[in-house]
Amino acid sequence: MGHALPRDLAEMSLAFDNSPSVFPPAPSEPRSRIILVRHGKPTLSMGPRTSHHGFRRFIDAYEESGLDPQSAPPEELLDLVGELNAVFTSHSPRAKDSARVLAPQAELVADPLFAEAPLAAPRIPLLKMKIPLWAVMARVLWHVGYHPEIENYRRAKHRASSAADILIERAEENDGMAALVAHGYFNAMIGRILRQRGFKRSGSHRARFWNAVLYERD
Repeated sequence: MGHALPRDLAEMSLAFDNSPSVFPPAPSEPRSRIILVRHGKPTLSMGPRTSHHGFRRFIDAYEESGLDPQSAPPEELLDLVGELNAVFTSHSPRAKDSARVLAPQAELVADPLFAEAPLAAPRIPLLKMKIPLWAVMARVLWHVGYHPEIENYRRAKHRASSAADILIERAEENDGMAALVAHGYFNAMIGRILRQRGFKRSGSHRARFWNAVLYERD
């Protein structure tokens, strides 16, 4: 319980940030490019302060929610993935809906391997907080060992490594490009693996909808 938090938690900004993503121009020489995109806004309200029971209900509802029809990806992201013939996604409705909006021409390759790193509602009686604060607390506790009946950090990290393998292989076989439309925190975990394997990052993993981060390797 006393070990330091992994860098996944430190590297991912939990602040909601509406600043635009900036992507480098397409390279003149062949290289591997992997785009990690967080889904758009789901059809679910954050609501007022709630108890841990309310946060548990929110987690369940969030997993079932699809994409808000008013949530549109930025034009620069549409341009970046416009030529892809296939896009990876998780099985969650909000991720699949987002991938369809982002790349309607592409085949969707849905795989539970790309599911979000899970959260459990901490059982703290009498405490009421807003949903984002519950989520931050739950993520910190997950990292230090609170994972009742859910996947733990070690297993999620292994899954992120397998996900990186798939994306790298796809990029190498698909004119140097692969894209994943999935979930903010798990995308950050995959990104850390990609950097360990020699990829350079453009952009930052942030808790905002349609956030996109580009990884490149010569």
